[in-house]
Amino acid sequence: MIKENIRIAVFSIRTNLMRSLLTMLGIIIGVASVISIITVGNGGRDYIVGMIKEMGSSNAVTIAVNPQNASSSDYITADDIRAIKQLEIVEYVSPTVMGLGSFKTKYSDGFAFTIGGTADFKHIMSSDCKHGRFFTQEEYLASKPICIIDTASAMMLFGYENVIGESIDYFSNGKTYKLKIIGVMDLLGMFGGSSDEYMERMSSMSSMMGGMTVNTCMVLIPASTASKMLDAQERYDACYIMSKDVSDLDAAGNAAVNLLKARHKNFERDNIYSVTNLASLVDLLSAVISIFTLFIASISGISLIVGGIGVMNIMLVSVTERTREIGIRKALGARTSAILFQFLTESIIMCIIGGIIGLTLGASGALFAAYLVGIPIKVKISTIILAVGFSSAIGIISGIYPAMRAAKMPPIEALRRD
Repeated sequence: MIKENIRIAVFSIRTNLMRSLLTMLGIIIGVASVISIITVGNGGRDYIVGMIKEMGSSNAVTIAVNPQNASSSDYITADDIRAIKQLEIVEYVSPTVMGLGSFKTKYSDGFAFTIGGTADFKHIMSSDCKHGRFFTQEEYLASKPICIIDTASAMMLFGYENVIGESIDYFSNGKTYKLKIIGVMDLLGMFGGSSDEYMERMSSMSSMMGGMTVNTCMVLIPASTASKMLDAQERYDACYIMSKDVSDLDAAGNAAVNLLKARHKNFERDNIYSVTNLASLVDLLSAVISIFTLFIASISGISLIVGGIGVMNIMLVSVTERTREIGIRKALGARTSAILFQFLTESIIMCIIGGIIGLTLGASGALFAAYLVGIPIKVKISTIILAVGFSSAIGIISGIYPAMRAAKMPPIEALRRD
């Protein structure tokens, strides 16, 4: 019975091929749009979340000082950092200092973006040097004039990547500091950028400015050295903390805040310090993107409902056109269930074919769109199952009423029809 129903359904579709294709058009468009949106949305979500996680800081909490409520005595000190490091739940802690200065090498000069941290900064950012090494805790405590330079900056300033042993003259607040390069690492990648894109952007800017180049570099130095260079007290407005277990991040952040309040005696004042769990922000971002993708896909899925109505309409027309066939089959002994499943099978096959075509078009469109924007995606098995299953469900729902109408048709009345 199943094979016979499929054969009759395929024959009927081929006999009215153009009409069948036009009927399937709504299913094709609906499935293609839903598949392309879900695939691109999931791929974009995975790409963005993965990029943030590669930065390393997604496994850390940030404690920031609220400048609107804090006084100068509330800022985080080097002693606070050492005290936080002694907490049993804390594994790594590093303050962050950022500043802007100018630099000069024996090859070029320009502007320098400076980041300061402790030796623990390497573990918090989950990154290592491509060449050379990271500075040690002893070098941080001794405020050594050393630095780690970004890969793209090394190429731009010196013309090659492994610049260990070279030096940079750093100018800040009317003073000059000679920084020895001890490491080269992808600092831009740590903060979500790309060294290759940076080099291309600087090259295009140079061309637009008639060949004139404005060099910029990024360097990472000990926070104690940065404080001296930037003519600031060793007080920090933020620090990163990593716990020994990822599940204890919130507890580590709260313990550190309580310790800061006790050391600075500001328990009675609110909103001095804020704790941000970067891992929870990543999860929140992932959830928001997923909900947005589902919402857009649901809107696109309206075309599937329209396509299902079209299938129902054509199946009703088909029942009317084949009334005499139904009468002959019932007169020869065909059961009501056989007639029901015959037309239901035709509706399902029509929707499955539309779903497969829509899946092919949607996946191809998603892959092409991802190629244009540079996002690596893949069509998941669950997406394929969703497409085929949803189109089959549309076929069943839209085919039930026409099939029941055909099955309940009295054979004598059917045979009377011309």
